[in-house]
Amino acid sequence: MLLLGFRGTTLEPTNPVVADLERHLGGVVLFSRDVPSGSATRNITSPAQVAALTATLQAQADPPLLVTTDQEGGQVARLGPEHGFPATRSAAQLGAMGDPAATRAAAAEMARTLRVAGVNLNLAPVVDVNVNPTNPIIGALGRSFSAHPDVVAEEAAAFVRGHHDEGVLTTLKHFPGHGSSRADTHAGFVDVTDTWSEAELVPYRSLIGQGLADAVMVAHVFNATLDADHPASLSAATITGLLREDLGFDGVVMSDDLQMGAITQQWSFDEAIHLAVQAGTDLLTFSNNLEAFEPDLGARAHATLLDLVRRGEIDEARIAASYERIQLLKARLG
Repeated sequence: MLLLGFRGTTLEPTNPVVADLERHLGGVVLFSRDVPSGSATRNITSPAQVAALTATLQAQADPPLLVTTDQEGGQVARLGPEHGFPATRSAAQLGAMGDPAATRAAAAEMARTLRVAGVNLNLAPVVDVNVNPTNPIIGALGRSFSAHPDVVAEEAAAFVRGHHDEGVLTTLKHFPGHGSSRADTHAGFVDVTDTWSEAELVPYRSLIGQGLADAVMVAHVFNATLDADHPASLSAATITGLLREDLGFDGVVMSDDLQMGAITQQWSFDEAIHLAVQAGTDLLTFSNNLEAFEPDLGARAHATLLDLVRRGEIDEARIAASYERIQLLKARLG
C-alpha cells in the first residue's frame, strides 16, 4: 500500500529502499531532481541507467513492483531530453491540435520510452479541466488538455489508449478536479469550494465508463460541498462516496503526495495515513522529495499501518480490500 520515492541511480545493498522491498513495498516513484538537496540528479541520468535501475528493483521485488514516474509531457516529464530521452509535447499542446489520433500516437511514443526504461505505471494523464488558465500548478504549466470537459475526456482517452498499445498503465489525476484552483497544494491549504463544478467530473465519468481508468490519483484540494472537514485525499465522502459509489470506480485509488503542505500543515504523519486509508485510499504516496529526505520513511509508514491495524483503528478487511485491488492492477502489468 506504499508508493515511495527514494534516492539513488543504482541500487546498492545499503540503500534503505532495499529493506523496504523486503517488506513488500507496493511501488516506487522516480524523479529526475532531488529537491531537498538541490541536486539535479535523483534517480535518472540516462536511458540505459534507468533501465538497469528498474530491472534491479524488480529483481528484488516480490510480488512485482509498480514503477512509476510523472511523464505527462512538456514541462512535466521526468524522462526528458536533458537525460537522453525524446522530447514530448504537453497536454495543452496536444489538446490544441484537436486530433485525438495524433494524441494517441504521441502517447504511444511516450509509453514506448517508459516501457523500455522499465516504468510500468505512468502518473498521467492529467484530466483536470482548465477552468482557471492562470492556475499556478495546472493551467500555467500547460498540464490540462482543454477548458472543455468533453475535449479533456476525448484527449485523455486517446492518451490512455496510446499507453495501453505499448503495455503501460496510466493514472487519472487529480480527482475530483484541480483545474479550477487558484493555488498549489504543494504549498498549503487549497480551497476550491467556490470555483469547482461537477463539470470537472465529466472526464472521470467518461473514462471510467469506457474501462480506461487503471488508477485514479486523488488531490489534496478542499471542497466544502463534498466534505466540510477534509480535503479530497482524506475524505471518505469523496473517495468512497463520490468516486467509488457514484462514479463506479473499483480500481486502485492512490493519494497525491502525502508530504505536500496541504496535508502536513494540518495533519500529523500518522493521522494522514489513518484518514487516507479509512477514506478508501489503496496506495499511499510519499515522494520523500520535498522539504527533507528521510531514509527510514518507508519503514515508518509501514510501522504506522501495522500499528493502526493492531490497535483496531483500521480493520484488517480494509487492508485486504486494498491488497486485492493492487494485486489485480499488478496482474495487468506488461
